[in-house]
Amino acid sequence: MTDADLPIVVVGAGAAGTMAAIFAARSGRRTLLVERTRDGGRKILISGGGRCNVLPSRVEAGRYFSESSRNSMKKMLLSWPLEEQRRFFEDDVGVRLALEPETGKLFPASNRARDVRDGLLELARRSGAETVFGTCVVGLRPPSGGEPWKVLVEGAADVDAAAVVVATGGLSVPATGSDGTGMRMVRQLGHGMHETYAALTPLTADPPVHAPLAGISLQVAVEAPLAKGSLRAEGGFLFTHRGYSGPTVLDVSHLAVRSTREPGRRQPVLVQWTGLDA
Repeated sequence: MTDADLPIVVVGAGAAGTMAAIFAARSGRRTLLVERTRDGGRKILISGGGRCNVLPSRVEAGRYFSESSRNSMKKMLLSWPLEEQRRFFEDDVGVRLALEPETGKLFPASNRARDVRDGLLELARRSGAETVFGTCVVGLRPPSGGEPWKVLVEGAADVDAAAVVVATGGLSVPATGSDGTGMRMVRQLGHGMHETYAALTPLTADPPVHAPLAGISLQVAVEAPLAKGSLRAEGGFLFTHRGYSGPTVLDVSHLAVRSTREPGRRQPVLVQWTGLDA
């Protein structure tokens, strides 16, 4: 059997994996989408407070964080223009999007994240991908001696593959399947990996001096000064019992968390409470 006869195996039926399966199948290749949970896309279901913020209403390269080339980031953002992405979701996936003016994000008009998850999985099937749920991939064996990729499946026979896409998520929400299993498989293949740290996370205060304000929400600008420039986010800010949350805090949180890994360095985070319309 030649590579052309073997499937492209996509491990993980979340947003990234399902999109990979859609485009692999559309290219005419046999495609197998393997997911260990019973339904897939569980982080989609909890994103945006259960509503799923699908797309931004505008793309500005300076708002995206990368430790690699800024030029590469720009090229990636330009490779699939925002309007084409919106047409894909509305025409192909079948989910009409609506703008939320206060956040500048596009949500499904139904405000149901499930519509996005179900629409993506259905499009994968319509595109020709075979989906297999409740199946746990435990390892990968690279091609050797004329043998193709081997996808090792718990309690079942190995699956031969022409290529493998690992889209198992990181470490963010283990209950959804993102527990690091895929990262361990990739390390076993000899790939190097960047150190992981939390992002899009609330920040805690020690001591939590503003705990009496817990539950109060307001519109602010949050800025994290950098060696060159700064990262700024405008929008909602929420006082919590342990610290601070809200979209603006989540947007800059990765910088604060990362700085705790660097001895002698702490990332300042500044909040502008007034004059946002000035």
